Amino acid sequence: MSLTRLQKFLAEAGVGSRRHCELLIQQGKVSVNGKCVTTLGTKIDPAADRVTVGGRPVARQRKVYIALNKPAGVLCTSRDTHGRNRVLDLLPRSLPRLHTVGRLDYDTEGLLLLTNDGSFSLRLTHPRYKMPKTYRVEVEGKLTSEQIARLLKGVTSEGQTLRAERIFDVRPRGDATELRLVLREGKKRQIRRMLDAVGHPVRRLTRLAVGSIELGNLKQGQWRHLSDEEVHKLMCD
Repeated sequence: MSLTRLQKFLAEAGVGSRRHCELLIQQGKVSVNGKCVTTLGTKIDPAADRVTVGGRPVARQRKVYIALNKPAGVLCTSRDTHGRNRVLDLLPRSLPRLHTVGRLDYDTEGLLLLTNDGSFSLRLTHPRYKMPKTYRVEVEGKLTSEQIARLLKGVTSEGQTLRAERIFDVRPRGDATELRLVLREGKKRQIRRMLDAVGHPVRRLTRLAVGSIELGNLKQGQWRHLSDEEVHKLMCD
């Protein structure tokens, strides 16, 4: 008999992130063999125990890992009451239920990963792992070396300190500047807030890489499966 923590089982079954599954347990929405479980850390035998969420049975799914080139004007949310385009609408319905690994803003484009593996999501998004993410940024005006130094040291926005890990390939483009920027943290709208703080609003923002996975030749709206080697490297970096 191989036991596993209930929240880990739920995350691996594609119910959601590990944190989301913990909340479901605490809210009394998860049952094991017909009995409501609200204690985090409860262990189950996936081969023998029957688990339900909101009355619906949950079973382990095959793990899926997707890289997608998100266009601007597409939402990362699973639901939208206003009928706007969602990332999930770009994928075939034959795939298992997936969630995005982190999010990209509505107006941001580029590499987005999706999966039904909660451990994979945790490895890529939890602050303690400091997974690097690389972006191409076009901003208004001429970005100076002093402003670049400020971004690398850290700027304050809405009471938070926001810092770039690395800035390179800085190139003037007419009345704008294009640059590459690497983050190892993921605060809400971080790059846009950072550049606003030094007086250079973002015109266009594209994520080029997450760790060792690059956007490559994927066209906007296109997707591909990650290879076993790519998944392994991300989990071990």
